Amino acid sequence: MDGQQTMSSLLEGYSGARRALFSTFHIGGCQSCAYELDDTLEEVCQKHEIALERALLCLEESQKHDAEMLIDVYDFAKQLKTAPPPIILDCRTREEFETINLPGTQLMTQEVQEKLFVEAKEETLIILFDHQGRSVLDQCAWFRGHGLKGTVGLDGGIDRYAKEVDTTIHRYRLELD
Repeated sequence: MDGQQTMSSLLEGYSGARRALFSTFHIGGCQSCAYELDDTLEEVCQKHEIALERALLCLEESQKHDAEMLIDVYDFAKQLKTAPPPIILDCRTREEFETINLPGTQLMTQEVQEKLFVEAKEETLIILFDHQGRSVLDQCAWFRGHGLKGTVGLDGGIDRYAKEVDTTIHRYRLELD
């Protein structure tokens, strides 16, 4: 990670960058603090009068924090075989869940979430996953913020798991209108 990296490249390689820059420097959350995806990090810092070194340190610290909330696909595969098994929640859409799902997983619904917030113990291992791991950190932070400190997200989502661990799971891509 360096100042010459474009915002597009930075956001693609580090999904927590948007959240870290916004929460620390109020960059990228509204029109007045927006940036273009082809801007470099250095250009964005100059525009917002932020020392590049400060922004890089913020991103590195945030990346370390985010890494602590992730479980690798190989460790996830081991967890699937433990007794008792962890609680595994699918954070994708109902359509994605009904098309492709993992045995023993539940679709995360408002009802499931509320029940866990009331009944689960702080240390309960809860593993969340989405399609490609792009939004799972936000979900993990939400669960941890509600006292469920044992919550982790699947790094790379079900797509990485299907690609690297269980190739019998069909991979897909989302078509956006």
